[in-house]
Amino acid sequence: QVRVKESGGGSAQAGGSLKLSCELSGQTSRCTMVGWYRQPPGQERGMVSTLNSDGTTSYGDYAKGRFIMSRDNAENTVYLQMNSLKTEDTALYYCAAVCGTRQFWGRGTQVTVSS
Repeated sequence: QVRVKESGGGSAQAGGSLKLSCELSGQTSRCTMVGWYRQPPGQERGMVSTLNSDGTTSYGDYAKGRFIMSRDNAENTVYLQMNSLKTEDTALYYCAAVCGTRQFWGRGTQVTVSS
């Protein structure tokens, strides 16, 4: 079993920054991809960024140039550095991992951006 726990969400002003963390625990040796997803109020879930085991990353269009995803294998943690925040970034942010043939999701961390 793999456990996923996000943290670092909160309130920020437009133009500010936040850094989200995703801690993985349990049987993580077969995890090959970790991603960040977000769901704004009343909207569908979308992909923010993904990180593969080979180090390659992908970003949603709204995240390019503003967000950076990274990892710390020693701590079994991945991060999402969010810069130049916009009010449109307000959402519940989820971390998910693909491990073997299964997906594991955290419960989300709320990000609220005000002008």
